[in-house]
Amino acid sequence: MKQTYVDLHVHSTESDGTFTPEELVAAAKEAGLCAFALTDHDTTAGIAAAAAAAKEAGITLVPGIELSTEYAIPSENEQTREIHVVGLFIDPDNPKLAAKTKEFRDCRDNRNEKMLEALRGRGFSITMEALRAENPDSVITRANIARFLFSHGQLTSVREAFEKYIGDGCCCYVGRFKISPMEAVHLIHEAGGIAILAHPMLYHMNPAQIQQLIDDMKTAGLDGIEALYSTYTPDDERLIKDLAVRNHLLISGGSDFHGTTKPAIRLGVGKGNLRIPASVLDALTEKAGQK
Repeated sequence: MKQTYVDLHVHSTESDGTFTPEELVAAAKEAGLCAFALTDHDTTAGIAAAAAAAKEAGITLVPGIELSTEYAIPSENEQTREIHVVGLFIDPDNPKLAAKTKEFRDCRDNRNEKMLEALRGRGFSITMEALRAENPDSVITRANIARFLFSHGQLTSVREAFEKYIGDGCCCYVGRFKISPMEAVHLIHEAGGIAILAHPMLYHMNPAQIQQLIDDMKTAGLDGIEALYSTYTPDDERLIKDLAVRNHLLISGGSDFHGTTKPAIRLGVGKGNLRIPASVLDALTEKAGQK
């Protein structure tokens, strides 16, 4: 029987991707996927459009979200890491989830204005009006700001924007409102979904710290961990799969596709070798049905 594949970590123009929800459906079908999850950052705004297009195209759309959280690392003098938690099978209209994502949006809008002001103070020509004119259907994020500066010849690359100006800790960076990973798990469960610790190898934590993060999140009911991911090495994948087994967690996986924002990452296959079998989705679907 022919193997079928899925992608459970995908972004659209509703957060910081460059494909609309409908374009993602077309791209998923072209890539031969039988299903994908729309997991935009801190918003569910694209799910209705993606679901309608997926129904028309005859593929499965898993309603999802990726929540940004902040975690204090044990034994590192109160240092924190931004930890992402993916929610799958959520109800996008859940009132508590909707209220919290509105808080995120309000904070993000204020944050964007402060970063633009800081950039103008450094001599850049950029306004929110100009950004919205070029991104009429998008939630404005740092990726939009970086692309604007590059496309208008004010920087030599999108990367330069993050490395010198708006990346974490840079001169024009402004922090944002975040919840804890445990709060994210509770919020996802409140919305009827299952909670997945996203790409743990990206947090630059040692094995003991990753285990402590998992232990803390399990107290809130963590369901799974992203064991298949675009940038993982074979050793990374083995490590996370082993963590999943030892901690009785389901595995999930996804490309973290953003379109042209991350040109090396392709839908469904990541950098070329990523393959997430439909059996991964089947196990997650069964878990979701038990909630």
